Parts: sequence; structure tokens; C-alpha cells
Amino acid sequence: QVQLVESGGGLVRTGDSLRLSCTASGRTPSNTVMAWFRLTPGKEREYVASISWIGQTSHYAEFAKGRFTISTDNEKNTVYLQMNSLQPQDTAGYYCAGDSSFLRALTTPRSWGQGTQVTVSS
Repeated sequence: QVQLVESGGGLVRTGDSLRLSCTASGRTPSNTVMAWFRLTPGKEREYVASISWIGQTSHYAEFAKGRFTISTDNEKNTVYLQMNSLQPQDTAGYYCAGDSSFLRALTTPRSWGQGTQVTVSS
């Protein structure tokens, strides 16, 4: 079971950027797909983006395309989410997740981090 720890959240202003990090420890199979989700109170959990450790194939939710970039540093066992042009509607808890199945990684991944809060003020 892989353990995931996020960092990098904070309070920013509209238009600012943030980079979230998620470091994996424990057994991380090479076929692992890593993903970011976000959760706002009163709303359903929302998929943001995903990337495969091997091959670096990435996928984005529509709202994330053009503003967010997911990447990995395999030597550091870390996945990043670079978020640019942040808007108040991006305010949420951001969670890192992982799974060996691409489809499960986008919907119901089995490994989760504790989350990091991002707040964007107007």
C-alpha cells in the first residue's frame, strides 16, 4: 500500500499560482497512475488530472486544461500539480490519489493522501 503526503496549499489571490506536491512512500508499482482530485463542502468530489509514472501520459478535466499541469519527478517519487490563473472557484481541498488501474485512478483510486487546502480570495 502506498502512502501519499500532499503539501503546497495555501491562501492566494485571484490570478496567482500554486504548485502542489504529493510524495509517495512505500511500495509504488511502476504501473501506478497518480491523480489529483478536489473537494469543496457541499459538492461532489471532482477529478482534476492524472498521470502515469511510466510513460508520463497525462489527462485533465476540462476545467483544468490550459491552467493546470500535472507532472512527476520519479527520482523523488513525487507528483506535482502546477495551478496557474487561480480563481475563487478553485478553492477546495486538493487530494492526491493513486491506483494501478487507469480507470480506477480517475474515479475511485485506492490510495489517498490527507489533502491540502487551497483558498483563492477575490
